Amino acid sequence: MKYQTIILKNIVILSVLIFSSCESYLEPEVYSETAPDNLFNSLQGVESVLFSAYADYAEMNGNNSAQGITATESMTDVGYPELGAVANWATNFRDFVLDGVGSSMYGTFWNRPYQAIRNVHILLENIDEANITEESKQLISAEARFIRAISYYKLMMRFGTVPLRISNAQELELPKASREELMSFIESELLAVLPNLPEPGQESSWGRAHKGAALGHLVKFYLNTKQWQKCADKAQEVMDMNYYSLYPDYFGLFQVKNEQNNEILWARTSKADLGRTANISIMNFAWPQSFASHPETGLTFCDGCRNFATMLYIRDDFWYSFAENDQRTSLIITEYVNSDGELINLLPPNDHPRPFKYWPADDFEGPAYGNDIPVIRYADILLARAEALNEINGPNQESINLINNVRNRAGVAEIQLSDFGSKEVLNDHILAERGWEFWWEDKRRDDLIRHGKFIQQAIDRGLPAKPHHVVFPIPQFALDANQALEQNDGY
Repeated sequence: MKYQTIILKNIVILSVLIFSSCESYLEPEVYSETAPDNLFNSLQGVESVLFSAYADYAEMNGNNSAQGITATESMTDVGYPELGAVANWATNFRDFVLDGVGSSMYGTFWNRPYQAIRNVHILLENIDEANITEESKQLISAEARFIRAISYYKLMMRFGTVPLRISNAQELELPKASREELMSFIESELLAVLPNLPEPGQESSWGRAHKGAALGHLVKFYLNTKQWQKCADKAQEVMDMNYYSLYPDYFGLFQVKNEQNNEILWARTSKADLGRTANISIMNFAWPQSFASHPETGLTFCDGCRNFATMLYIRDDFWYSFAENDQRTSLIITEYVNSDGELINLLPPNDHPRPFKYWPADDFEGPAYGNDIPVIRYADILLARAEALNEINGPNQESINLINNVRNRAGVAEIQLSDFGSKEVLNDHILAERGWEFWWEDKRRDDLIRHGKFIQQAIDRGLPAKPHHVVFPIPQFALDANQALEQNDGY
């Protein structure tokens, strides 16, 4: 067996992504860097490399999940941070001062997907000789290629064109691939692995790839690359699986006790632990100062919880854009009781409402919470098809029906086809609907860019946004390490 020994010797494989079955969480074994040959002598060893790739894709260690979502969300009309360490660098994203060096998030945004891709290549280049069954080889190879495809999709949405590495044997310094090459690779890989992935619900543990996840990523890929017919068709395929449905209660959708429900096609899985290897920590920044309790729900500040200096805010204009009694505001708090027993009103102009989407209940350890972060929900599939059909045909009854499915769950009035006289008017509503539905889920930046509103909205807020800001700058460390790599235009 020809192992990539130079690479393996420098990797400590720790499967930090937490997978769970219906009954328990798996406890993956740690394999030492001193014995790389062990990795392919057993199914556990092979899966340790696979789980490490999953973990790198997920970016859930430490504060990475919270900071990553905050960085992108703060560039939009939804919300932003103030005060504390996170705000010190996140304001660069909020204010469109993008330089590739001013935040550690550039390293996370660039390195973690490429680390996942590296581990995929270790698997693919050695799995044929691994001491596991042919069935396991086929499944793990499909999962690995799935991770590689969605990691490149993540890189493309962040940085535009990037080097396309498909083997660890390639030259260390590679130039950017063309956008066409990158798009073709992502699409072909996701299509190729579909037959070898299990049906949704049949995967061996929660958090591993399945057909629904691959189809869902194809829907989002086609949506964000404006391949409207393909987007509509793949969304219909997801609907025709008759597996997915909207969870009946928006408030409960994001709570740990309701995870693994049939609205979630793909999630970044989380588990609360003091080591914070695979956790979500957004609540540490969302608690208002001196939070004691929330009168409406009875939520109290938990023993051992942390209230960091950074404060996350919902923008006032975004708060006021919701319809009255929209259930999607149930996870935005507008008042609380502080530690002195005072009722504090957060509604403008007093302060700002706070995002509590990842409701702090059931699973927490100090600053670590166990809420999964949905990447693709069934609501996303419905609204993607509605948008694609509108782009193809203009306002149509099916698009209206799909949107109303989502609005019915939110408890707001249905829209009517007669309300929309043009494709543009309906598109504006779909963009607004997606904002109300997916706030603080790391989708808003992509949605605004696709609709051509990202830069203009920032300019309207008085920011120095430029057209090239639709992609991030290539991090300076990546340019220093790869002389064949060129900075993105405008930076």
